[in-house]
Amino acid sequence: MDLLNTLVDKGLRRELPSRDEALAVLATSDDELLDVVAAAGKVRRHWFGRRVKLNYLVNLKSGLCPEDCSYCSQRLGSKADILKYTWLKPEDASKAAAAGVAGGAKRVCLVASGRGPTDRDIDRVSKTIEAIKEENEGVEVCACLGLLSDGQAERLRSAGADAYNHNLNTSEGTYGDITTTHTYADRVDTVTKAHAAGLSACSGLIAGMGETDEDLVDVVFALRELDPDSVPVNFLIPFEGTPLAKEWNLTPQRALRILAMVRFVCPDVEVRLAGGREVHLRSLQPLALHLANSIFLGDYLTSEGQAGRADLDMIADAGFEVEGADTTTLPAHRADAAGGGCGSGGGCGSGSGDVCGTAPEAAGTDPEDTGTGQEATAGTAAQAAPGSARTDLVAVRRRGAGTDLAPNA
Repeated sequence: MDLLNTLVDKGLRRELPSRDEALAVLATSDDELLDVVAAAGKVRRHWFGRRVKLNYLVNLKSGLCPEDCSYCSQRLGSKADILKYTWLKPEDASKAAAAGVAGGAKRVCLVASGRGPTDRDIDRVSKTIEAIKEENEGVEVCACLGLLSDGQAERLRSAGADAYNHNLNTSEGTYGDITTTHTYADRVDTVTKAHAAGLSACSGLIAGMGETDEDLVDVVFALRELDPDSVPVNFLIPFEGTPLAKEWNLTPQRALRILAMVRFVCPDVEVRLAGGREVHLRSLQPLALHLANSIFLGDYLTSEGQAGRADLDMIADAGFEVEGADTTTLPAHRADAAGGGCGSGGGCGSGSGDVCGTAPEAAGTDPEDTGTGQEATAGTAAQAAPGSARTDLVAVRRRGAGTDLAPNA
């Protein structure tokens, strides 16, 4: 296809495609899907080789959020039966982080529900960052705490944070349809604050909320303009008890086309396969590794994910390799521009209430013993009609942070 050849050439030159070209990727047929994946894969391999970065989530504070984001299981008024707990102590968060690092994670993502941190919260998170870095030499830490006030990004940077995540989630034109308690401009402002403070900016989107192709292109082009180091691509996890519980708009093929479009628009950026991949990509997850160079593994904020051992096997079987701790994630021109350490890894993705993830099982873990619900329901996948609701793949997290059970790490 002339379109794909053009997009590959532009991607290798870091040249922005036209909006029409981006829309054309989303409009390709299922018959053309493998051609689209192969073309975007050339761009991915040019900038990132066959490396896959692993990331680990520590959910510092779960539930009871005052914001009304329709996609989120932790939202105001949510009836989702999720874990609810207040701030983890720094030593408990550090212990949880150590489990992820032992499982192979380069980056620990610290996430807390809420509109944004108070200055006391920044003090608490700063102590947690210091505890994690003291116990885990060389680990990268990303914070995701909501909207930032003036000076807070600088304080997190001084405490040792490497990155800050705050997703745009959807297009500016439709943002008010999913959230009313803050604005799209508020989110842009927080990403800008993080960038200005010297943190590696991380910002992405959530697909599957009923948006149009035009909305998806709008938000990805807006992200390109913000120039984050990392763009997590989340797929809506339709939790029962939330306003978007009935939104099952994605097929595995559409999810792959969305990832390909993001790679073409953001060719040299760390594209992260984030929340909802198990629910919507299902058996086509390995193909997504040809498009994304970073992945959240294991459990998410409030839902359980695929077994860590299964994720490691998937990476190896697809012909990719786990990125080592001594490898800089970003291409040299990006890492140098970001100032080395804080730009070396990309960010943590959080936005759907479930988008970060834990690292894989350290070694020898039997995936049948993880209780994710993924293996138990695998036999039903063949009977599911294309595009139908797969509520059997949405399992509320009952282990790890905030519980007495070991994490999926």
